[in-house]
Amino acid sequence: MRQKGTIGWLKHDITHRGVTAWALSAALFAFYVILYWTDWLDPVAQALHLGSKWTLYGLLYTIAITAGGIYVMRKYRHNKYQIVRTTVIIFVQATLAFSVPLILKFFNQPEVYLSYLWPLKIEYFYPSTIASWPLPFIIWSIAGSLLMVPLLATFFGKRWYCSWVCGCGGLANTAGDPFRQLSNKSSAAWKFEQYSIHITMLLSFVVTAAVVASFFIGDSSPMLQSAAGEMQSAYGFVVVAILSGIVGVGVYPIGGTRVWCRYFCPMAAVLGLVQKKGKYRITVKDNMCISCGLCSKYCEMGIDVRAYAQRNEDFTRASCVGCGLCEEVCPRGVLHLENSDKPRSGPQPLTIDALVDESWKDRHVSPHAEEKQESVISVNWN
Repeated sequence: MRQKGTIGWLKHDITHRGVTAWALSAALFAFYVILYWTDWLDPVAQALHLGSKWTLYGLLYTIAITAGGIYVMRKYRHNKYQIVRTTVIIFVQATLAFSVPLILKFFNQPEVYLSYLWPLKIEYFYPSTIASWPLPFIIWSIAGSLLMVPLLATFFGKRWYCSWVCGCGGLANTAGDPFRQLSNKSSAAWKFEQYSIHITMLLSFVVTAAVVASFFIGDSSPMLQSAAGEMQSAYGFVVVAILSGIVGVGVYPIGGTRVWCRYFCPMAAVLGLVQKKGKYRITVKDNMCISCGLCSKYCEMGIDVRAYAQRNEDFTRASCVGCGLCEEVCPRGVLHLENSDKPRSGPQPLTIDALVDESWKDRHVSPHAEEKQESVISVNWN
């Protein structure tokens, strides 16, 4: 609801695709074009004694996450999960993604961003990159990508990385929080997501394999060497620069946050596949949903959470990043994020009997259910 006054109009306009939202989106697009393809920011970085425009960008990114994180912690100060999660996001960004690389650079060491792993950071599996690193960083990168990522996703779902560690998700859940309700909830968006994110994942695998093969046998196969170089450049331009940078952040004010995470991130695709077979799930209290739709509205990944709640069905979706906002905004406490080995409940009819005898409290069928079977009224919410 729009608040009174000029500030109220501006707040509503910028978070509901008004004129100011489009202007902000255009400004973000322009910033990333300048960052990627000009040297205009270098004098600014040098004036601030930051060395290069990329260090300046890292500083601005960290400030955005910190300022947005403080805003989020004030907004959800009653929610322990959101307070802890946001604190971790700020800490990881300020240390592993900014201060540590800066310190390494100061000591003439390679700038390694320890919070980013392959395939999100695709160059971290390129032999030319690995060859320039000290052994501990090589072990961290390979073991982190191939062992830690799938293992933790099995037990905790993709949320351990996408909503607690990754800088892309960190920016979305802090500075991007006012725009989370703008994500596309249509079936067309969901179908596009299924193809786009897995195509990008396969592309990252193919490009990595081509670059590795070129490194080892490229001298005897100039054609492979040339093709790998072109694939590497094309992936860097389209996926890294345009999709993760310009589109990923530029569309926040008009398309919601997590556009990059939802449609294109190869790491999110890998974690999603593991999550589907793991322990993470969102559980639903039987017959409690009042169909207000707030859970679906504020899901930044475009998941129709309400449909599951209406059917009393626990669920695991590959795209869910476990931000916990569906649980936060639910006025009746219907939803809960869990890691469990218990069998998932299937869809159940919403009945008047369950509301009357309060059988939803223990999620078991009421002892009088069979007697009352004939009086059960199934409500079609669609």
